[in-house]
Amino acid sequence: MRVKSFIVGLLASNCYVVNDLKFEAIIIDPGFETHKELEQITDYIYENSLKIRLIVNTHGHLDHISGNDLVQKKYECPICIHPKDAHFLGRLNEKYRIIHLKDGDFLDFGKDLLKVISTPGHTPGGISLVGENVVFTGDTLFSKGIGRMDFSGGSKEDMKKSLIKLMSLPEEYVVYSGHGVSTTIGEEKNYNPFLSWF
Repeated sequence: MRVKSFIVGLLASNCYVVNDLKFEAIIIDPGFETHKELEQITDYIYENSLKIRLIVNTHGHLDHISGNDLVQKKYECPICIHPKDAHFLGRLNEKYRIIHLKDGDFLDFGKDLLKVISTPGHTPGGISLVGENVVFTGDTLFSKGIGRMDFSGGSKEDMKKSLIKLMSLPEEYVVYSGHGVSTTIGEEKNYNPFLSWF
């Protein structure tokens, strides 16, 4: 599995293009706001002969979904999101094919798989995607941080359960989060100050 990250939007969100060795790919959290940002991603896709199969939103906040429409028009692929966050998509729910993801689902692209695990707390429909030695955590877990819980639909109780779930993953797993640099589960267990409350 190959992961390419792009920093996009005013809030410096991470957008990921993930592909297998047969060039099947998905786009995670296309939160870009300009055609220029789209072009850097589409150039990468073209240069690497990738076939985009899915758009996946780890949650419904605008800084992670704002590029859905542009990507869908370009690649004509379904948009995936947890049903509890689907309302964030607005008119896209009627315009495009939406796949509702639930805990335990699998996303397959080529020979690679990502397992969907429900990780609410930042939003009710927050999800993380677990692959071989990697996890995409959206805005649940960051390097030395965790997602905010003071937005509408946020929940400290849910966040605690989600973080416990993520911390049960092997320590060598690389964490690709919604903002900031990548890290590992072990690194966060040892050095994330926000995990001390459970």
